[in-house]
Amino acid sequence: MKRKLFALALTATMVLGLAACGGSGSSTAAPAAGGAESSAAGGAEMSSEWAPSGTVSIVVPAGAGGDTDLTARTFAQYAKGLTGVDFIVVNANGASGSVASNQVLQSANDGMTFLYGHTLVNVANIAGITDFNYTAFTLGPTFAKNPAQGLYVNAEKYADLNAFIEAAKAAPGQLKAATEVGAYTYYEILAFEKAAGIDLDLVDAGSNSDKITAMLSGQIDLMPGAYLNCKEYIEAGQFVCIGAPYAEAYDITPEVPAFKDEGIDFVYPDCDYSFYFPADTDPAIIAYYDELVAKVLEDADAQKALTDLPVMPFYLTSEESAANEETMYNTIKEIADSLA
Repeated sequence: MKRKLFALALTATMVLGLAACGGSGSSTAAPAAGGAESSAAGGAEMSSEWAPSGTVSIVVPAGAGGDTDLTARTFAQYAKGLTGVDFIVVNANGASGSVASNQVLQSANDGMTFLYGHTLVNVANIAGITDFNYTAFTLGPTFAKNPAQGLYVNAEKYADLNAFIEAAKAAPGQLKAATEVGAYTYYEILAFEKAAGIDLDLVDAGSNSDKITAMLSGQIDLMPGAYLNCKEYIEAGQFVCIGAPYAEAYDITPEVPAFKDEGIDFVYPDCDYSFYFPADTDPAIIAYYDELVAKVLEDADAQKALTDLPVMPFYLTSEESAANEETMYNTIKEIADSLA
């Protein structure tokens, strides 16, 4: 590891408007998001030999209100509309996703509990926090894609990427960047430092909402974030996105420039939200979820619910998800190895 991270002591002052962003800590099980159910409620014809026998738990390695949580709740809402089955989101935040991962790995492989998220299980393994990666699970389908997280600064401090880099070079190791060891953003920020030729002070600022609070109060200089969690602050003139490590441009993030278009050679994997089941889950169970996710994403209302977040509907079968997961694992490991 490059260095230890030190926890950032946040002020007690709370900033208004954070309800839409991820909460901190673990939360109890919560029902799917409200709103009208699909007009096809209970009417989906599923060809799989297996079907849920009760309520299905979707374990999310993040607090309520963030991008992972909101996309999981979108799936839960429309999956219930199609099948009549109750899907509940269980927020199990902590330890770089290992709390949620271990909860699922210790669950019965009966299809009634699965982990929902992006490549967090791989980053935790690469960082040495866990001794397992995606191969410890049976991979299910992929439901959505969020472009790689952009890097945001306080608009009162920095006008753009060049202003931030100039400030960082003028004060090496002093500007604070929020992340946590083993999180998706950890190697993202380390790679950004290398590509930009700067040295930052990496701090653990907590959950999404904690990071935003710290940013607005001036306690941190840089934070990674999903566009859906930061969009309102960009529109309010409070945040500036100095760039994102995109391999290609995305229509859903019009205010986010790609680093490669700004002269910084830096690309990082997107957040592809997939289903992870306990090891040795029956193929008939996986086939059910492959079919269900495909049917949910055929629903125009479900597609709109995702794009309104904004997140991209993105379907991969379980087999395609496993191949995609291997690619993401190898990509991030190569980045980590290059920084060792």
